[in-house]
Amino acid sequence: MGRALHLVKTEDEGLVAATVARQLAAGDTVTVVALHGAPVPTFPAGVVVRRLPEELSWDALLEAMFEADQVIAW
Repeated sequence: MGRALHLVKTEDEGLVAATVARQLAAGDTVTVVALHGAPVPTFPAGVVVRRLPEELSWDALLEAMFEADQVIAW
């Protein structure tokens, strides 16, 4: 089981949500970070959603990127 970090800047919510659902089904820990006001789709329970820079600092984002097993930028 890995840790996935999604950096969301796009409005293609369907693809992001489908990818997150597959990762959750595989037992991964999933975090989604919305960059600069990007829309965030509704995710199932267990997904951590943060907004940059309102809820997460740049330093904390960098740390999260190094801690994640997979980082996906949308």
